[in-house]
Amino acid sequence: MAPQAGPHSTTTAVDAAVRRARAAQREFASWPQDRVDDIVAAVAWQCFREDNARHIARLSRRDTRLGDTEHLYAMQRRRVLGVLRDLHGVRTVGVVEELPELGLTRIAKPMGVIAVASPATAPGPGIVCNALPMLKTRNAAVFTPNPRAHTTAREVVRIMREALSAAGAPPDLLQCLEVTGRAAGTALMRAADQVVAIGGPGTVRRAHESGTPALGAGVGNPTVLVDETADLAAAAEEIATGAAYNNGTSCSSESNVLVHRSVAGRFRAELARRGAHFCDGPGTARIRAALWPDGETLDRELIGRPAAVIAEAAGITDAGKATVLVLDCPDPDRDDPVLREKIAPLLTLAVYDDFDRAVTLVEGILDRCGRGHSCGIHTTRDDRVALLADRIPTCRVVVNQSTMTNTGSFSSGVPFTTTLSGGSWGGTGGSGNITWRHFLNHTVVSRPVPAVLPDERLLFGRHWETASTPPAEGGTREEGPTYRV
Repeated sequence: MAPQAGPHSTTTAVDAAVRRARAAQREFASWPQDRVDDIVAAVAWQCFREDNARHIARLSRRDTRLGDTEHLYAMQRRRVLGVLRDLHGVRTVGVVEELPELGLTRIAKPMGVIAVASPATAPGPGIVCNALPMLKTRNAAVFTPNPRAHTTAREVVRIMREALSAAGAPPDLLQCLEVTGRAAGTALMRAADQVVAIGGPGTVRRAHESGTPALGAGVGNPTVLVDETADLAAAAEEIATGAAYNNGTSCSSESNVLVHRSVAGRFRAELARRGAHFCDGPGTARIRAALWPDGETLDRELIGRPAAVIAEAAGITDAGKATVLVLDCPDPDRDDPVLREKIAPLLTLAVYDDFDRAVTLVEGILDRCGRGHSCGIHTTRDDRVALLADRIPTCRVVVNQSTMTNTGSFSSGVPFTTTLSGGSWGGTGGSGNITWRHFLNHTVVSRPVPAVLPDERLLFGRHWETASTPPAEGGTREEGPTYRV
């Protein structure tokens, strides 16, 4: 782990990194599209290679003690492949749009130097999959990682810098701050041209307070509805897999499930067949006490650990080889730590009787635990999907899939990302998945076209008819407006 540097050394380190990044980015900004694309492919390949991906996964697990090595390896390769697919053939240099009928030409230009605050959870994919779209848009990026993941972050950036050098690009396009801590991160955010913040609410808040244009990831884990029409086996498979994946460290892991009472027994049986262990009331209380020892704050030593480890720490002896622990939640209306973000392979399970009431419960959970992120539903009824999507203040509603797919999926149209913005609901800049589109400035060239005046009657509708009625006796009619073209 890098040292928590003093104020002077922090300022020196940040200034030096930003100075190098600006010099590299000025050179890179003039490159044509084909050279840019070759650089992106070169960096992506080095991070996709089996040996490098496994090395990063092992290092990440060793340093952070979060997640599962095989899952970290698979996640990095899948996300690199997905991001590269989304970037393939995209034009990000020069003229990117021409609208001759409007006289408009749009030219893409880079932001400059982007500060990226990256988390301890899955640091490899988090860094790589931000670097690729930032390079695609001819930006430089300086990463300020969570101190817990600093060693891994430096190694990931080293591999990418070697790929840049081998392909003939300035290696200082990608850097990792040598110092860690809030002071260093805040200084970098203030010095950059744009900020991308992934992590806890404090990190996102500091990004928005930096005075630099910022994009942040929303807080919260998804709550999922399972109604009586759902394919229960498929729903259980998706939910159990998502909740357990990488030991539940993803913000997209299923966190809370509300299931219709009429199918709750069958759904529980399906979950059990997929490695779930059900905790009764006393067992749930022991999990709560172990994971939230002060009743509010998660225990850093237990988050991201396997279900069996958490069960053992809580004194639960019959969990066996369970991959996910299901917690008893008789009253989802009541504020409870187990309904909040868990960063662990845990699910709360509650039942409901009326769908409209279930939607209200989801709203309440989001209000307490993080609006804007996402929710999910397993159903065959489109009207219920529409009702949920209309009422719930989230940027994503995932239907009949694991909510893990909201970071990108080859079986849906969702773009790959590591930054899930929560919009104004979640107190973040942007609404939706942060992609290459968010890392571009645009210059619009406007040329004259033949004037087309609007039809006032069409635009004002019924209000035009009111305004156009004859004046009262003795009155005068106002003349209509005169437009200068």
